[in-house]
Amino acid sequence: MKKVIFILSSWDKFGDTGEKTGWWMSEAAHPWKKLKEAGIAVDFASPQGGEPPVTGVDMKDPVNTEFMNDPEVSAKLKDTYLLSAIRKEEYAAIHLVGGHGACWDFPDNRELQDLIAWFFENGRIVSAVCHGPSGLFNVRLSNGEYLIKGRRLTGFSDNEECEIRKCYDVPFLLQEQLMLKECNYILKENWHDHIEMDGNLITGQNPQSAMSLGVELAKMIKA
Repeated sequence: MKKVIFILSSWDKFGDTGEKTGWWMSEAAHPWKKLKEAGIAVDFASPQGGEPPVTGVDMKDPVNTEFMNDPEVSAKLKDTYLLSAIRKEEYAAIHLVGGHGACWDFPDNRELQDLIAWFFENGRIVSAVCHGPSGLFNVRLSNGEYLIKGRRLTGFSDNEECEIRKCYDVPFLLQEQLMLKECNYILKENWHDHIEMDGNLITGQNPQSAMSLGVELAKMIKA
């Protein structure tokens, strides 16, 4: 069972700003690279299926270039699974890719919440980076408790959101929403590589954390 399903945002409108959004390239590419090196396959899904919108396109990053030019990845990104089509039993982990689009189509998606809860409660790995934890804060377990309650995690900080001047454009501040669900949110300096692990939950604070998250995710799957 050496496969991971990556969840990408299908959302392309950045509120009322007129800007485009979606999933962030390096937050998929960098974990994919480390999983590939470990012999772990990756599939892709999104709330609307098909080809989800990508942002953070930096082709000067050699890992991004390798990812986007990989024939298998290219084919899968053009036709991502619908969430309802995921055969969850086939996967060792679910990874929530960041990008601002996740703030709109992850938090209230019941199918996604159910998937995450199933992975977590069945001892499989739940992973999320940057804005990816937007998919975590409304997830309830079978006992009615929020998944993240009392758990150590991180995600894109309010300070980072304000530094890029998006505080008033996003539907919520992620750090604030996570803390409202009584998690143990751990904050490090802006733009520093920072991951947190708590049992089978692994989270990264920002794009700079995606590679380290991929390293630990691969180790956890291979353990």
